[in-house]
Amino acid sequence: MRSVFQARVYRGLFTLSLGATLLLSLQACVPLMVGGTVAGAIVATDRRTLGSQTDDTAIELKAAGRASKITGDKGRVAVTSYNRMVLLTGEVADEKMKAEVQKQVETISGIKSIENELVIAPVSSVGVRSNDALITGRVKAAIIDTADLYVSAFKVQTDRSVVYLMGRVTEREAKLAGEVARNAGGKISKVVLMFEYIDEDEAKKFIPKQADGNEKPAAAEPKSAPTPAANPEPKAQPKAEANVPAAKEAPEK
Repeated sequence: MRSVFQARVYRGLFTLSLGATLLLSLQACVPLMVGGTVAGAIVATDRRTLGSQTDDTAIELKAAGRASKITGDKGRVAVTSYNRMVLLTGEVADEKMKAEVQKQVETISGIKSIENELVIAPVSSVGVRSNDALITGRVKAAIIDTADLYVSAFKVQTDRSVVYLMGRVTEREAKLAGEVARNAGGKISKVVLMFEYIDEDEAKKFIPKQADGNEKPAAAEPKSAPTPAANPEPKAQPKAEANVPAAKEAPEK
């Protein structure tokens, strides 16, 4: 009786092990579905190389680990890396801690540049961070809803109501994305542009293809950003800030 029971247990373990092995094998061959979207397609339209995407993930993990050892419960550091350009946001106790975090992150190999936006302030509350996540979602949704912009070309990070836009984009896309982000809704204090610029010909290489092989068609009446102010903005720089425009009062009837 005991041997029969043991045999059944062994068969169950073997079946479980085999299932896990097959699942891993299938994941290696078949694109993973994330939120109804094929992950392989997302990678294909990302304007970074696969190597850069892998490096960015590794940089974020290493930098976050080193920062947490410095700050402990006296600070909070969020690390965002795009094409090996690193953005540090969050709160630290003092200037010494801020400098030490950057110093340790700089020792990670492969980093091109670091933008240290850490502020001297108490650690933000869960409510503040939840609002930041909501703003990020609205900005991404607004980019998706805008003709001639592709969300896979951007990385959006919001910290303390400041929206940071990173990516490899053309100057036209940068200006449009900045306007879209400013008008995405929510209590956005400002929008900071941290782009790496490419030309229009290179950007066309990353336009997603449809099933029939054609490029994504433009909408009949594409939604675009609101008309910019009378005074045009200066030529975009690697980092630029833009205050959120004040709300316009409705005209009297």
